Amino acid sequence: MDEEQRARRWFLAVWAIVTVVKVAIAARLPLFVDEAFYWQEGQHLAAAYSDLPGLTAWLTRLGVELGGHHVLAVRAPFLLIAAVLPWLVARSAARWFGVVVGWQAALLTVLMPLSGTLGLLALPDVPMALATVLCADAGARMLRGVDATSATELALGLMLGALSHYRFIGVIGVGLIALLCLPQGRGVLRDARVWVALAAGLLAWAPLLAWNLEYADAGLRFQLLDRHPWRFHGDGARFLLVQAALATPLLFWAMLVVSVRGIRGEGGGERGTGPEWRYFALLGAVSTFGFFLLGFFADNERVSFHWTLPGYLALLPVVPLLLREWPRQRRLAAWGLAAAGMLLMLAYYVAVSVPGLRLQAAGSKYYPENFAGWDRLAMEVEQARARMPEGTALLADSFKTGAELGFALADARIPVLDHPLNRKHGRAPQLQLWGLQHEGRVSAPTLLVVGATDVKFSALLARYQQLCSVIGPLPPPQAVNIDHGARRFLLFALPGIRQSGTCVSPVVAHIAVPQAGARVARRFSVGGWAVKDGAGVTRVEVLLDGRVVAAATDFTDNVWLQQFLKGASRDPRMPRVQFEAQVDASGLPAGKHWLGLRVTGGDGSVETWAEQPVVLR
Repeated sequence: MDEEQRARRWFLAVWAIVTVVKVAIAARLPLFVDEAFYWQEGQHLAAAYSDLPGLTAWLTRLGVELGGHHVLAVRAPFLLIAAVLPWLVARSAARWFGVVVGWQAALLTVLMPLSGTLGLLALPDVPMALATVLCADAGARMLRGVDATSATELALGLMLGALSHYRFIGVIGVGLIALLCLPQGRGVLRDARVWVALAAGLLAWAPLLAWNLEYADAGLRFQLLDRHPWRFHGDGARFLLVQAALATPLLFWAMLVVSVRGIRGEGGGERGTGPEWRYFALLGAVSTFGFFLLGFFADNERVSFHWTLPGYLALLPVVPLLLREWPRQRRLAAWGLAAAGMLLMLAYYVAVSVPGLRLQAAGSKYYPENFAGWDRLAMEVEQARARMPEGTALLADSFKTGAELGFALADARIPVLDHPLNRKHGRAPQLQLWGLQHEGRVSAPTLLVVGATDVKFSALLARYQQLCSVIGPLPPPQAVNIDHGARRFLLFALPGIRQSGTCVSPVVAHIAVPQAGARVARRFSVGGWAVKDGAGVTRVEVLLDGRVVAAATDFTDNVWLQQFLKGASRDPRMPRVQFEAQVDASGLPAGKHWLGLRVTGGDGSVETWAEQPVVLR
């Protein structure tokens, strides 16, 4: 009894603290790009969407309807589901392996970073995790005998999963494999009540299937074909390192051991000898090893580390049985590493939610650009529109900009231009259905918002040229540099009619010397290049912490640049676009400073380029 009370107290304390901290973070953390699009889908209620079934969008709509237009309201239903999830794991594990194991499994669910951070973001993985736990528990109950309660739980889990994500098809397949591997499981599949539950789950896919039938299988093609190369690549080898980090190393090892024992049909130690133990182990094993193999052939451009979560949720109820076999020091280390991993993940989200801390990451590969700058952009957009004629329309260049600006301005109907990102993320068909896919023909004053950092640097000039071909000649832009330009937007005030003449693109520039983060003397050289289609560059001023410290007006040849830029530059000065300037920073203190450019075009326009850090010795 003392062990049971101790396990219960530990779970309650940690669960309460983590839940409160998550709510506090979720109230401050800017919307991730996908969250903003799910909010936008929730403002256009439908049975299904191009990228997902309907449940995620419905939950975001429910949140804002009950809680108002706020990031916490968007995430509130997901936080609630995530808070309930460990209790369901506790109930399931306690039923088969004892109350102590139940509380320990629930505590692991809270501490494992991949499951413990659920709900911080309004993502489909949250209801899908709930569906997974319900189905796994129902399957275990059926091994001892099918009844109305277990069949109803299975049907509910299957329906929630079908309404959550295409990936839930994999969860269903894994469950069927696990049942077929067990004699008791094959008996379960002969019961008519199980097939009634499966039929109910199948009906829940009807809205998604209907959407795909009506729109030429656009969603299925994206999820199964367009986003996956389906050819071998070596990125899958990173699976072990990534998963060991996100599940924490010793806990990940414990789950692998349980998986192997389940495949071999070995016992799980004390209380781990019944069919339920092997059933949970097989669920996790088939899922985890399956995604490991899939990682060598599937999408390697988008985030996929969370795909393994359903398998881990099946393994967690039995992992405490294995931990009991370990020496005390290793067992404590496993718990300690899990807690440390969860603290690190929460600290990351805290850092992302604090503008000053985000700023410190500017210029590095760790900068969280999909969370950053949307409030500042919305403020700049409102101010720019106020300077334009009354009734000026707003036009975004991609779904990312349209959705995030839409939430910031409480406008879910901002039209969007065709953009590679719309197709890459499967959002183009949905934008077309909403009538928000803009062809670029402007018939009234319009403010065009372009995310300059949303395309690869080498393709930036080609993107500007493509905008010219769609919109017509572009006016000089207003640059919005967020966090020293780590996130960069351009605002174009378009007149009511298409202009004629040569396309004058925004500036594309690069500082080659010194490199970002380099340590430099108080007197140092700055070298690089700058191009501007249609007008050329007449002057490049070097900025240090926003102040002009040098200027270059003489340019030399850069013959390799045309090969680097995917869109051949139409700068009239090509190839004389290389500049060099001498900086005297003797009056500045040692330490980190920000080096930038202010570029004057041949048309008289002035544009501030992004900054990069240097360290004065």
